Amino acid sequence: MSGKLLRAVCAVALAAALPVAPAAAAPTPEPEPRPEAGPASGPEAGSEAGSESSSRSGPESSPASVSQMLGRLRTLYQQAEEATETYNATEEELKALTAETRKLTGDLVKTRDALARGRADAGRLARAQYQGRTEFSAALQLLLARDPDHALAQNHVMRRAAREQAATVARLEKGEKRADQLATASRKALDREQTLAERQKEARDAVTAKLREVEETLASLSTEEVEELADLEETQTADAQRELLATGELAGARTPSEPGGQALQYAAEQIGKPYVWGAEGPESFDCSGLTSRAWEKAGRSIPRTSQEQWRTLPKVPLRALRPGDLVVYFPKATHVAIYLGNGLVIQAPRPGARVKVSPIAANPLLGAVRPDPAARPLRSYTPPELPTGAAAGSDEGYDEG
Repeated sequence: MSGKLLRAVCAVALAAALPVAPAAAAPTPEPEPRPEAGPASGPEAGSEAGSESSSRSGPESSPASVSQMLGRLRTLYQQAEEATETYNATEEELKALTAETRKLTGDLVKTRDALARGRADAGRLARAQYQGRTEFSAALQLLLARDPDHALAQNHVMRRAAREQAATVARLEKGEKRADQLATASRKALDREQTLAERQKEARDAVTAKLREVEETLASLSTEEVEELADLEETQTADAQRELLATGELAGARTPSEPGGQALQYAAEQIGKPYVWGAEGPESFDCSGLTSRAWEKAGRSIPRTSQEQWRTLPKVPLRALRPGDLVVYFPKATHVAIYLGNGLVIQAPRPGARVKVSPIAANPLLGAVRPDPAARPLRSYTPPELPTGAAAGSDEGYDEG
């Protein structure tokens, strides 16, 4: 489901003048908990939530049902993003494997060409040996020769030919073994490519299915419900941000490293561009597409997915967080943003939203990582200039944002 299509659905929902007809009640999930202050705070559950109740007694839904709808949307977005990161990881693995297969195929062609030349050399030597099989031995030739010096030289040539023959045979055997190894590796790589392509399709289908559920949920909402959802999400985010800042973990001004400042500048320049799952720029991004591209533009290559960024990059505590660091969210590290400073991040939030500035506590924190741990912070630093409305729109991505 593209961000464009999702935004179109949201626009339809927001434009609706009348609430939709009531549907039969279904079991409702508990509201998703907001994070506590500090890293590894209470994350949203990753398991499938039940469908929300849409039975209403009036034009406006109750606070409980609005909270349940918000929890449902958050769960769906989180599951979609988890499937997106699986897709991204498979895409990266498939790219690397395709390059490896191409190299193996090229090496196999070269090895087979060299093997053909070796076989031709072996055949030539065999024919020469056969044609000279009735000649006298080297000692007898030396004894009967009119010119002993010439015979000695000829004997040297014969010994050299014998060494050449032995070397040719050795190369031939080595080449055959190498060709067999490359052929086996190439077959395995091709089989692996097929497996990854199937996994990629499964991940793509999972993302599409989850976003379709989001679309259906959004299409069922009235204008009043959309407004209530936005208000509730804003209130919960503000509460979580206030609790985090109250811990003092983010106190104190810090400056980025030079590459960190460059990565942050690039991220700021992307504000307003749409979230599209699987995208890594330049016209649209998903969360890890934005952070990986930003650091690439700063001259540092980091993993493509948020999960690999969390797994491989050095961890940094929130009390040491500096602009340019990456902030990772949810228990499975399925969302990532780049730290702007002053308790804010730049992120590509969700399908239907755009790259924006958000409170660092907009999602449940897992922790933070630093792509350039050895780089020194700048002595002075001017934050990037942000466009008007940089913080506008929902951090959850369910409005036109």
